[in-house]
Amino acid sequence: MSQIRVALFVTCLVDLHRPSVGFAAITLLEAAGCLVEVPGAQTCCGQPAYNSGDRATARELGLGIITAFSAYDYIILPSGSCTGMLSKHLPHLFDDDPNLRAKADALAAKTFELTAFLTDILHFTPTPPPLPSTATYHDSCAGLRELGVKSQPRALLASVPGLKLTEMSDPELCCGFGGTFCIKYPEISTRMASDKCADIESTGAELLLAGDLGCLLNIAGRLSRQGSNIEVRHIAEVLAGLEAPAIGKPAV
Repeated sequence: MSQIRVALFVTCLVDLHRPSVGFAAITLLEAAGCLVEVPGAQTCCGQPAYNSGDRATARELGLGIITAFSAYDYIILPSGSCTGMLSKHLPHLFDDDPNLRAKADALAAKTFELTAFLTDILHFTPTPPPLPSTATYHDSCAGLRELGVKSQPRALLASVPGLKLTEMSDPELCCGFGGTFCIKYPEISTRMASDKCADIESTGAELLLAGDLGCLLNIAGRLSRQGSNIEVRHIAEVLAGLEAPAIGKPAV
């Protein structure tokens, strides 16, 4: 049986703010038996332009994505938000061109969020190192509502020895980031982030985990400004046993 050839779509936030998430994703995919490549021609997924109404820029980026990624068996992203863009919205940028629409549909069909791919497609159980801690998990809006990612990360976290997962009262509540939403409506966004942080604090957890770096950066910033000691990490880092400073914390 030939090895599954996977392309990792790193995402802008991971590339610029948290490369360790990308390395952790590669570690997990390789442990699951995949041949992982990171196409050098990849760019932004186009979501900021798409959500701002700039369809021309989003389409241009989409053409580049189709060219760079179509040859792979699967396209995997450590982000529900960017996965949603490629798997749900990218095809509609080419509704006026049947040939390109078919190529976009084919790419969308083999695009998956990391935890969903590991569980639903590969049926992979990781063997992470022990982590004696109490964690709570935030469900990102895009991952949950667009992709149905809910049980998959929790199933993977059950494989972490010593880790106890304590649920928030409303883990599906938006953190207030929403890409450009937090810039357009800062007061509303801040209130939403504060409500989310209060729910996190109420669990007594030492660690906050999620699968979307945008949410994690937003929540980590708010927790830090409130003087919280809760550590914030991407789920891939924990599952891969990758050591890195908590998000929002300086390297020692």
